[in-house]
Amino acid sequence: MVNEITKQLAERKSVRVFENRQISEEEKRTILEAAMEAPTAGNQQLYTILDITDQELKERLAESCDNQPFIARAPLVLVFCTDCLKWLQAYREAGLTPRDPGVGDLMLAVTDTAIAAQNAVTAAWSLGIGSCYIGDIMEQCETQRELLHLPEYVFPSVMAVFGYPAAQQMSRRKPRRFELEDIVCENTYRKKDKETLRKMFNGRCDGLTYDEWMKRFCSRKYDSDFSREMTRSVGEYLKQFCTCYE
Repeated sequence: MVNEITKQLAERKSVRVFENRQISEEEKRTILEAAMEAPTAGNQQLYTILDITDQELKERLAESCDNQPFIARAPLVLVFCTDCLKWLQAYREAGLTPRDPGVGDLMLAVTDTAIAAQNAVTAAWSLGIGSCYIGDIMEQCETQRELLHLPEYVFPSVMAVFGYPAAQQMSRRKPRRFELEDIVCENTYRKKDKETLRKMFNGRCDGLTYDEWMKRFCSRKYDSDFSREMTRSVGEYLKQFCTCYE
């Protein structure tokens, strides 16, 4: 069954080249309000959205996020911060002495944050505005904390850039997704055997054998320097959430 919403979800793809065209304040507000309508644990909205309007800051973020110049050229840059601080402050304001946030609180808040970001991305696409998620915002913990003035218990888990797509981006084919049966398990998790894994990647290996393609992809992504830096950086953020276990 296809309706306008499911059609747009299927058509939406990452956009990294934008027209020289600004996003209006009304459009920005629509995108931000859509983010805030997202489902949220206990109606807490465990996130804070940073609207990056300073061009110098955009350029520094482009550099700190794996040197990607298109970030600085994007008309709209939003950093969705997982925020476990504001409710802690609210409890203390009421004279309470709550426990420090832990990793469970962090994971719940990261979920809130990601859902809000996806609402923003989906709303933007419905307006004809493209977007691209920037996972590199989780790297360079020390740098991002300084650039964004991030206090304890605040983690920049999602960054997205927005703009009107260039014609080339609109004509570019969306990367192929896995088949439904590769992703959905009924009732319980099923570990994939060797045959299932190889079948899962049929048509995705760009003319290479499964082993050749997997070796290149693993080197370029999973075992890359930026992936290792992301793991180190997120580990630094996690330290402040693990003190309750010491």
